[in-house]
Amino acid sequence: MPSKLSVNIGRLRIENPVMVCSGTFGYAEEFRGLTDIKKLGAIVTKTITLRARAGNPMPRTCETPAGMLNSIGLENPGIDKFIKEKIPVLEKSGVPIIVSIASDQDIDEFPALAKKLNKINAVGAIELNISCPNVKHAHKVSGGGRLIAQDAQATSDIVRSVRKATRKPLITKLSPNVTDITEIAMAAEEAGSDAVALVNTLIGMSIDVVARRPKIAQGLAGLSGPAIRPVAVRMVWEVYQKIKIPIIGMGGIMDTESALEFFIAGSSAISVGTANFINPRAATEIISGIEKYLRSNKIDSIKELTGSLKCRS
Repeated sequence: MPSKLSVNIGRLRIENPVMVCSGTFGYAEEFRGLTDIKKLGAIVTKTITLRARAGNPMPRTCETPAGMLNSIGLENPGIDKFIKEKIPVLEKSGVPIIVSIASDQDIDEFPALAKKLNKINAVGAIELNISCPNVKHAHKVSGGGRLIAQDAQATSDIVRSVRKATRKPLITKLSPNVTDITEIAMAAEEAGSDAVALVNTLIGMSIDVVARRPKIAQGLAGLSGPAIRPVAVRMVWEVYQKIKIPIIGMGGIMDTESALEFFIAGSSAISVGTANFINPRAATEIISGIEKYLRSNKIDSIKELTGSLKCRS
C-alpha cells in the first residue's frame, strides 16, 4: 500500500516529498551526525560541471534581511572526480540521489554530462540547472547575455538534447528572474522534462556603505531565504495552472507551515535550501510536521494537498 507521503517524479519514486536543495547540503557527508539523512525524500547534489571549477572569489556569501546572498560560482570537482569519489559516499545515504548538472563553457556539455550519469544506477534523476545567476559564462543563451532559463526556446532545446541522452528522470530548474515563468515551464514540459523545480535565487545586491563596495566580490548574487518565499509561492501557483508534470517548490522554506504553502499552491514535492545553514534538521522536522498535519486534517495522501488552494472568485 502506498505511503501517505510517497510521490513520483517521472519514474523516480520517493518515499516522502521533502528534498534538500543543490548547493545547500554538500554531498551529504557534511551533514552526517547532524541529521538523520536516511529520512530525506531525496538529496540534490551540488551542481556538477564537465570540468572542475574553483568558483567565484571571496567573499561569496552575506546575510540580508530575512535571507542571504550567495555567489559561489558552481565550485565542484568536475564530473569524473564526482563519479569516482562522491557517488559512492552519496550512495551510502540510502535515499534517492538527484544530480544537478550545468554547462561550464558550452551548452553541449549538458547532454555529455547526462550520458555519463545515465550509466550509473545510483543516480535516480538529473536536475538541469539552467538558472544559476552566479556564473559569468555558464548557461548563457548563444549570442546574448540571458540565462537559458530566461528563454523558452533555449530551455526547450536544452531539455530536448538531454532527453535524447538519458533515460533518467529530468527535472528542469527554473529562474524567477523572468517576466512570465509559465512560458518557460511549458517549454520544458513540452520538450520532455519530467518535472520542474522552482524557484532558483532572485538576483540581488548588498552594499557596504562604509567602503562603498558590494558585500559580494562579484557584485550581483543570488538571493534566497524567507524574503523570496511569497514570490516563489506565487510562481508555483501560476505554473500549476499551466502544466501537468510535477512541480518541486523551493524558495525560503524554513518550517512545516512554509512547506505546506508550496503544496497547497501546487507543488508535488518541496526542496529545503537556506534553512539547512541555520538548522541542519530542518528538512527532517518538516517531514514529521507534514505527517502530523495530514493526520490532524484527516488527509489520506500528500497528493490531495497539492493544488488545493481555495481562491476567491
